[in-house]
Amino acid sequence: MNNIKFDLRDIAIVPTIVSDINSRSECNTYNEENWLPLMAAPMDTVVCKKNINTYINNGIIPCSPRGEYHIPGTYNRNMVFQSFGLEEIECQLDIIETNITDGGEVYDLYSVFPESFWQYDYILIDIANGHMQRLIKVIKSIKLFKPNITLMVGNVGHPLTYKNLAMAGADYIRCSIGTGAGCTTAANVAINYPIGSLIYECRQEKEKGNFECKIVADGGMQGYDDIIKALALGADYVMIGSLFNKAMQSSGSNHLWGFKLNFHIAKILWKWGFPIKKKYRGMSTKAVQRKWGKTKLVTAEGITKYQKIEYNLTQWVENFEDYLKSNMSYCGTKKLDEFIGKVEWVYITNNAFNRFQK
Repeated sequence: MNNIKFDLRDIAIVPTIVSDINSRSECNTYNEENWLPLMAAPMDTVVCKKNINTYINNGIIPCSPRGEYHIPGTYNRNMVFQSFGLEEIECQLDIIETNITDGGEVYDLYSVFPESFWQYDYILIDIANGHMQRLIKVIKSIKLFKPNITLMVGNVGHPLTYKNLAMAGADYIRCSIGTGAGCTTAANVAINYPIGSLIYECRQEKEKGNFECKIVADGGMQGYDDIIKALALGADYVMIGSLFNKAMQSSGSNHLWGFKLNFHIAKILWKWGFPIKKKYRGMSTKAVQRKWGKTKLVTAEGITKYQKIEYNLTQWVENFEDYLKSNMSYCGTKKLDEFIGKVEWVYITNNAFNRFQK
């Protein structure tokens, strides 16, 4: 019982004793790469080729879902992660190794696979279980064949797995299993490492090992406060699905009273006050498995639901920036690298949480 792990809602961030910041406008919520510390999850009800620029224009790094290949160089910024399954990448690595054995030239394969992962500079290996030994081998192989690829992997649910994947060469690691709003893994499989402890302990491993590998807190953010706490505990980025799905611009299909609407009609009716809902689903549902072309379906560890549209994405982002700036001003930090993983926080009781949660 001495090693109880904690959730984001089990803590609160406390202000610094004295802050020299006079206004939250003095605080900068963008990192050194000029992004907000946010990523859009690779879910087909969140991101699609048509709305990638919407996320980019709002300072959010988008991740294109598996099977929906974006075209490199066609967006306002190049940093769009293309998602692939582990099996897809293993297959292509096998082909490359065969060609090397036969005396073939690796770079000739780029023209053979016009939609292969080799044309992308930013790759996400999108798998549920990032603890597999196979993944370490794949990370090392990718970095051997094309070391300049920026590689995101995961998900993981143990801080020492973060360490192993960082040592293998991963650049970003998605941390958390079973906490997403569309994921039922923890509820049915009983696998989970509470996300607050996971972020904090991954940060400790990052600092001990002096790793450059970014921590991406992924799953279950229920509001602005959860995101800010994740950053305070040490997440370099927070990946968001459900909250972005509730934005008018998400790729979830639009519905009113059981009828499916196209985007433009839905947008007009929503502005008039009609209760338009967005379809939202986890990426391990059987519907997604069929979309990926799988003939043998496995038991789903995800759900499908419909969420009411609550905001424009730009409106949500403006609120997020203001709330994060306010928190940073209380903590006496003007830049993100002064805030992430470096501010004071305390454990709180349920009564303490309920006192201010409105």
